[in-house]
Amino acid sequence: MKLDSGNVAAAAAGAESKHVKVSVRDNIDGYLFIGPWLLGLIALQIGPMIASLWLSFTHYEVLNPPVWVGIQNYQRLFVSDPLFIKSLLNTLYYVAGSVPIRLAIALLLAMLLNQPLRGAYFFRVIFYLPSVTSGVAVATVWLWMFEPTYGVINNVLKWFNIPGPPWLGSLDWAMPSIIVMSFIYIGQMMVVFLAGLQGIPQEIMDAAVVDGANNWQHLWYVKLPLLNPVIVFSVVMGTLWGLNIFTEPMLMTDGGPMGSSLTTLLYLYHEGFIWSRIGYANAIGVTSTIMI
Repeated sequence: MKLDSGNVAAAAAGAESKHVKVSVRDNIDGYLFIGPWLLGLIALQIGPMIASLWLSFTHYEVLNPPVWVGIQNYQRLFVSDPLFIKSLLNTLYYVAGSVPIRLAIALLLAMLLNQPLRGAYFFRVIFYLPSVTSGVAVATVWLWMFEPTYGVINNVLKWFNIPGPPWLGSLDWAMPSIIVMSFIYIGQMMVVFLAGLQGIPQEIMDAAVVDGANNWQHLWYVKLPLLNPVIVFSVVMGTLWGLNIFTEPMLMTDGGPMGSSLTTLLYLYHEGFIWSRIGYANAIGVTSTIMI
């Protein structure tokens, strides 16, 4: 039976047209499903980001309309505002002081809790629990613990005849106190390291044993190289969390004493919501976003 080339072409064109219609209908259905999310993204994220960028080039103090001032806010940030530079250095100090130690402790705990020990699951939950606790609650508890006269920490130091410092009331100890407090959040990194350790193939570990590797060689030549992606991820995420530190210094010291624990986001909060310098606060926010 011979096929008419015209009929074949018409059938092919009809099938293609039907396929196009179905494809367009699928795309429309897809956009309808993600429509609420897209509206939220535009209205609640992209829109405010564009508005913030524009306001950062204005002088705006809420009660009066914004006045365009160009790059004056950014010039003031880096040239004539020592508080911003101080807040930036304090933030970097917090990151440098907290992330490496938290990383090391989390890795050590993950290795311990990766062993077939009795009660390991219980301790995994205990160490992770503070990570899902409200930052306000954690900061409040540590505020009581650091209290110079009646706080738990100084009372424990008294048992060993060690005079406790004023902690959050000291220029030298305010930021180190907040760094110490941050160690309670090691559970997040610990879980990530634990997943990485459990993802190491047992065959590689067995091969290292056959080759005569001891525990140190296991760690240095097998586990750490295979954990390298997990370590990089943890360093990046820990740095991002550190650069966004806000709740703890706000509740525990409000940036004091004398700006010794003032962080970049806390300074933004002071400028925008206490002093109502919205344009300048947005310049700080844009600078922080670029830095992060």
